[in-house]
Amino acid sequence: MMIHHLLIAFDGSDQSRKAFDMGLDIALQYRAHVTVLSVARPPEPPVSVEMEAVIDTATEYYSGQFNELKEKAQTIGIETDFEIRVGHPAEQIIVLANQLKTDAIVMGHRGESFLQKWLLGSVAKRVLSYAHCTVVIVR
Repeated sequence: MMIHHLLIAFDGSDQSRKAFDMGLDIALQYRAHVTVLSVARPPEPPVSVEMEAVIDTATEYYSGQFNELKEKAQTIGIETDFEIRVGHPAEQIIVLANQLKTDAIVMGHRGESFLQKWLLGSVAKRVLSYAHCTVVIVR
């Protein structure tokens, strides 16, 4: 299997930092291009004024995080793009992976409670079920 383009889902958690590091290792082995995606969840129900605030807050938060990640990737010579989207994380990960025709997705496994997983299903589980490509879940 060849990996030319890798998508790493990043939410700022320790798990997503581990996923980023593993994604860089994979990218280094295959000389793959990396896209890092962060997804901001919109308010329920979505209100246009609140949506702008969510996007602004997420952009500010993730831009700061991205600087550190970009530096890490550049140090080892990995070409990296960063993107922030608004919506349901699993849906946005799958949509972007399809648009970019990525060969693999690397993401953390969220430590949700059993009840939350049962009621909502985890983001990782949804991505695993619907992604067109290989999915690596980092614990």
